[in-house]
Amino acid sequence: MRGLVLALVACGSAALAEEVQLLPSFAACMDEEAARFERALKRLREMPEAQEFEIGDTRGTGYCGSVGFVHCDRLEGLEAVQACQLTLAAEQDALAVKVRAGLPTPESLEGQGDAFEQTLYPRLHALALGGSAGPDCAGDIPQRETWCEAWEANNRLSNAVLAWQLARWLGAAETAVAAGWAQEPPPKRPRAREVEDN
Repeated sequence: MRGLVLALVACGSAALAEEVQLLPSFAACMDEEAARFERALKRLREMPEAQEFEIGDTRGTGYCGSVGFVHCDRLEGLEAVQACQLTLAAEQDALAVKVRAGLPTPESLEGQGDAFEQTLYPRLHALALGGSAGPDCAGDIPQRETWCEAWEANNRLSNAVLAWQLARWLGAAETAVAAGWAQEPPPKRPRAREVEDN
């Protein structure tokens, strides 16, 4: 019986190790998110009739930030987790700087898109470039403060990504890969078909 329990524990540990390896890094996750947006943009542009900008969505950026948190949470020791969260915050802020660098000015887009898009882009641009009203995370316990710093960095990155998405929709910004803030993700392996019993 003890051998069976040990075998089950070993299988469970192997499955957990495989699951940990399947979780992408923050950078790889953002590469895939940029590629997902480009696929959605291509589909919309190939439709026979003009479409509205309905693919602006930063849930993927938030997800990638959460993936970074999971990597940090899996480390041993409070100091290691906090250091990882601060590194994640810095990585997200550095990526946001790269995204913002490729954003066109609102003036350069005058006359492009419909009235909604012409009104929305200057606001998104201002939001993407906006500064903080102060230290968002000051005064909390240290464990919560580092988590908050990484989360606020993800919010700043999300603002920049949303402005980039609209600029891409309007044809005024380069792809993330061409702009240098994302890499081409590896091709996805097709899922195997499920065999039906006859």
